[in-house]
Amino acid sequence: MGKLFGTDGVRGVVGRDMTPELALRLGRAIGAYFGKGSRILLGRDVRSGGDILARAVSAGLQSQGIRVYYAGLLPTPALQYGVKEGYDGGVMVTASHNPPEYNGIKVIGPEGVEIPREDEAVIEEYYFKGVGGGEWRSMTLSQADASHVLDMYVDAVVSQVDGETVREARLSAVVDCGNSVGSLTTPLILGRIGVRVYTINCNLDPLFPGREPEPTPTNLNLASLAVRGVRADFGVGHDGDADRAIVIDDKGEAYWGDRVGAALTAFVKDNWPGLPPRTYTGVSSTTVIENYLRSRGVEVVWTPVGSVVISRMILRDGGAISGFEENGGYMHVPHQVVRDGGMTAALVAYMIAYTGEPLSKIMDIMPRYHQIKTKIPASKSQANCAVEKVREHYSGLRQVNIDGVKVFGDGFWILVRPSGTEPVLRIMLEAKTRDMAKRLLEEVKNVVSPCLRGAPE
Repeated sequence: MGKLFGTDGVRGVVGRDMTPELALRLGRAIGAYFGKGSRILLGRDVRSGGDILARAVSAGLQSQGIRVYYAGLLPTPALQYGVKEGYDGGVMVTASHNPPEYNGIKVIGPEGVEIPREDEAVIEEYYFKGVGGGEWRSMTLSQADASHVLDMYVDAVVSQVDGETVREARLSAVVDCGNSVGSLTTPLILGRIGVRVYTINCNLDPLFPGREPEPTPTNLNLASLAVRGVRADFGVGHDGDADRAIVIDDKGEAYWGDRVGAALTAFVKDNWPGLPPRTYTGVSSTTVIENYLRSRGVEVVWTPVGSVVISRMILRDGGAISGFEENGGYMHVPHQVVRDGGMTAALVAYMIAYTGEPLSKIMDIMPRYHQIKTKIPASKSQANCAVEKVREHYSGLRQVNIDGVKVFGDGFWILVRPSGTEPVLRIMLEAKTRDMAKRLLEEVKNVVSPCLRGAPE
């Protein structure tokens, strides 16, 4: 039997891998998984082929007797919030941060979180073995409108923060929506709590003309310049489905999500009493956060990379203050146990207003190491070979092997792992000096080079 699901859903190049035929067949398999009569919320982001794929998924679902409610264009966290407020599950058509030519399909469980890995395997079995056609009476069902979910989500985010405190601070922010569905929510959320908003790339465009969909500090260079230019208090950049937010401080510096996640976790701990004093983060996060949060009474639980893993572990263990990833995904557990870029933006505004401190000063509390994050084209077998080479080369150092291999040395750490969403090998490292970080990167590249001969460009 083949494999469909990656780290977060099914993804592929539109028209080549991600086709209407696949979406229809996958919709039928998802419908068989949820069962006849289930109420499923369906939505999409702005990516190419999204409308076609959503219609195909809807047809497949309805063929299995599923009642489909279409929310239209909206961020993934908005659909997830809608699901947990009254549906049996959800399907989101998105490829999140992938390049513009990609699209994909995520399956959401009744608690608003992507379904567990073992349930993905059930859907894959239905997909590859096929499912029977639905009974003719079930074919009379029609797709219902659920456009109200977008407003419901915005109201829920706004209710999580003290809007009066934010309004009194008279903050301003730059929001880079990445030409996708964050345009429909984050400017509105911040405006509702009294933040003056300047927008970049907030026109919807499936070709993503403003920048690449992944919100890295490099891709957000224009937003960083804008923050300095208009003297904003902070900036935010989203990915394609706005479940991630990379934050920019008042000096124009963009931060990876693990540092911002640690700062928000400490803030939430002090202002949302009664939450279990722990946070969950992927092994790709910086080790700097561990000492910072432990000194504030927060336990850091390390997890494999992937927001689904973090969400499921939080639910399993009875809650937490937060969960977060270095890529900009932050989970505000009192709101919902999934990444939420709009919620992150509102929390950052609240943190600045409540503390009365500039974001640059808040972030300076944590020590600074020099980070390098890159990726090299590689097949799955090539990437696994590279992981083994790194494991062998650094066998004398402490290692964590829950997702690829993370090596801890004197004043540095290195993580090498196969991507779950792209045919690449991801290399992340951090060191006390820039020169040390550069030397480590070259060393790692030399170690893995025998595995990568013949890799695609």
